[in-house]
Amino acid sequence: MQKPARALYEGRWIFLILGIVWIAAFLLHVKVLMLLASAVVLFSLWFFRDPERIPHSDPRIAVSPADGTVTLVDEVEEQQFFKCRMKRVSVFLSVFDVHVNRAPVAGEILFTEGRGGLYLDARKPEASLLNESLFWVFGSKESPRCTVGVKQITGAIARRIVPWAVKGELLERGERFGMIRFGSRTDLFLPLEAEVLVSAGQQVKGGESPMARMPL
Repeated sequence: MQKPARALYEGRWIFLILGIVWIAAFLLHVKVLMLLASAVVLFSLWFFRDPERIPHSDPRIAVSPADGTVTLVDEVEEQQFFKCRMKRVSVFLSVFDVHVNRAPVAGEILFTEGRGGLYLDARKPEASLLNESLFWVFGSKESPRCTVGVKQITGAIARRIVPWAVKGELLERGERFGMIRFGSRTDLFLPLEAEVLVSAGQQVKGGESPMARMPL
């Protein structure tokens, strides 16, 4: 069963603080502060939106794990889990994008590991290695050729990765597994046999846009 939308819940403390500020401004008759607090509340409601998404009908298609702009398509040595050369597709999430992350393929969460680090601009190539991150592996032990990795990477503004799933859990393709607060980056690691279907500069939607065709 798909996990329910819960992004709005992650912003509860922001809404609480803004609510207190608005009430204080109202009692003190500070209209400018009331308008500012109201504007920030509206922006926060929009930022924590979590629309429903429908994955591509072809089960061999790996969908995007995040909303945003594809900034990089290359090959790298993945050393955290796979220990081999893989294709990598990087998606940059601005503050205007939906920040919920979704499973690219259906299967079990085989691995998850967080690493501390810096908070460089997520668009920088070195951010994948140096920034704080959380690495996930989705797929099946019986079908390693169809197993993929997703790295949630913090940015200069985004400093909190929020996981909603755990190792061993079974997820459907496109199902929510977490989010990153504010601007950030998500890297998708694919086997070399996978056919990448996007290019740099392309806009994608998490849980819906085709990112790659997985090998048989």
